[in-house]
Amino acid sequence: MKTLKIAIQKSGRLNEKSVELLKNCGLNFENYKSSLISPVSNFPLEILFLRDDDIPEYVQDGIADLGIVGENVIEETEVEVSYLQRLGFGKCSLKIAIPNNSDIQSLAGLNGKAIATTYPVILKKFLDSKKIDSDIRTISGSVEISPGLGLSDAICDLVSTGGTLKSNGLKAFADVMSSEAVLIGRKGSENDDLIKELIQRIQSVLRAKETKYVVLNAPKANLDEVLALLPGVKSPSVVPLAEADWVAVHTVIPERDFWDRISQLKQAGAQGIVVMPIEKIIL
Repeated sequence: MKTLKIAIQKSGRLNEKSVELLKNCGLNFENYKSSLISPVSNFPLEILFLRDDDIPEYVQDGIADLGIVGENVIEETEVEVSYLQRLGFGKCSLKIAIPNNSDIQSLAGLNGKAIATTYPVILKKFLDSKKIDSDIRTISGSVEISPGLGLSDAICDLVSTGGTLKSNGLKAFADVMSSEAVLIGRKGSENDDLIKELIQRIQSVLRAKETKYVVLNAPKANLDEVLALLPGVKSPSVVPLAEADWVAVHTVIPERDFWDRISQLKQAGAQGIVVMPIEKIIL
């Protein structure tokens, strides 16, 4: 049997979550910080630990079959790959930020201004789409300090909480793009049976994180009202209880609806509501 290769970030903000996701998929491997390759003992897969900037090209060129990387890196490297699955972590935004005391009032005010960034390709596409002509200055390292050093009038960088901007006297000014971690593959790789199996494992873990398993007791007289509030994977399970005229209902609720549904269920007569995490959901 052939062995797949998946490239993930060696260090940085996506490494820990990528390793956690793969381990939750039942894959056994060591996260060797000093090694480039880690074999998986119970699945035909090898994990490559790389710089995130290298991952898209490794996948495009067929050195790796799959990769986990931020959308911002894919857009900046302009590679040809397939988006196989959004992963729901590593969410951030690429924003233009300006000094708190800047006199720039609108996007048009960026005309003729210098903008420092480590994402010149994405920034240029954004500015071109807005018909803005700025001086894009590509730098590496801490972009946030460039306005304070007189190197630029604004910056374009990834923002998660905004704390780094505030500490450098900057404020978010314009959204350029949103980004999250995605699973990518070579063009056409989505048709590979082994890759399909791995994607199924990943999807089962992601579904489980988004849902809660709920068990509750309800009077038979109110069952229709309770069931109307409980969309399951297919439909809720209803089990008779020893006490006459009462049943137990088992189902899965999306976490985003959790508190609203719990309140509504109690109003409908549900009692003894037990909520549990789910490890996997396989459809």
